[in-house]
Amino acid sequence: MKCITFPRTINFLKLLCGYLLSRILGHPVVYGMPAAVSIEPTNRCNLHCPECPSGTNELSRAAGFMDLPKFRSILDELSPELAWLTLYFQGEPYLHPGFFDLVSYARSKGIFVSSSTNGHFLDQKNAEATVGSGLNRLIISVDGTDQKTYESYRVGGTLKTVTEGIRNLAQARKSASSKTPEIIIQFLVLRSNQGQVRDIRRKGLEWGGDKVEVKSAQFNDFINGNPLMPDEGKYSRYTGRGIYRIKNTLPGHCFRMWSSCVISWDGKVVPCCFDKDAEHMLGKINERSFREIWEGRGYDEFRQMILKQRKTIDICRNCTEGMGIGRWL
Repeated sequence: MKCITFPRTINFLKLLCGYLLSRILGHPVVYGMPAAVSIEPTNRCNLHCPECPSGTNELSRAAGFMDLPKFRSILDELSPELAWLTLYFQGEPYLHPGFFDLVSYARSKGIFVSSSTNGHFLDQKNAEATVGSGLNRLIISVDGTDQKTYESYRVGGTLKTVTEGIRNLAQARKSASSKTPEIIIQFLVLRSNQGQVRDIRRKGLEWGGDKVEVKSAQFNDFINGNPLMPDEGKYSRYTGRGIYRIKNTLPGHCFRMWSSCVISWDGKVVPCCFDKDAEHMLGKINERSFREIWEGRGYDEFRQMILKQRKTIDICRNCTEGMGIGRWL
């Protein structure tokens, strides 16, 4: 089933027109429904990464799992226009007991489904189930090419388990004569591993990855620097000495506010993935329909702030959207 359909193409063009018109007029105009959505299977995680609020137990919101009936209801409303689903926000998706059911239902709607994992649950059984679910793309985080470097950030993790999982997935895909999921090895550049960029580009493919993507790291508290921050400028999304700032002038626009959103495991609709604690909740599924939230006053007020006062919004001050260069190095 094709992910790009005529109604979804028309919807995307409507979103783009509304976004461009909003920039011209200086106030939000929204046509259409989101073309891409991130839905959080769970915000629980098995690792304790120091810059992740799930791993450090610093999330202010409750932990839990997306209810399958609620997930189906959301997709039933969004699927005519929705082309892309990311099954990830905070937490480890493979901890959700019905993760493969979530994927399969979305794929039955003809939606492109991507997810992201720390790779510790890709035993042979789960690797085969991943392929069988129809998942289109899986990002596997590997932030070191040796155990010492890897566990310095992925606290509680085992590199050998992850690399074996990558091989299991590649083998399961081959055995099923399937082209999916595409296996992306993601390498978050930190001061501890910045010397391993060349190694990961080679080893990631040897382990069974289709592509290796090197990503700059986001730090929650970056103004005064961070010991994890790379000291090689090209690998950092921040600049400065003593006092740091993001390499972004934060222009008064953000297409994400017109084209996508994030839904937490308990149905909270938030503007984007930078709002990890759902502090800018724009509505909650079950209390209102998604369309009512998307077209509602609260969402329009937030879009207006993006157009007029983006630099004053806390989650925007650490965002790369609009930099003119990609986060991928």
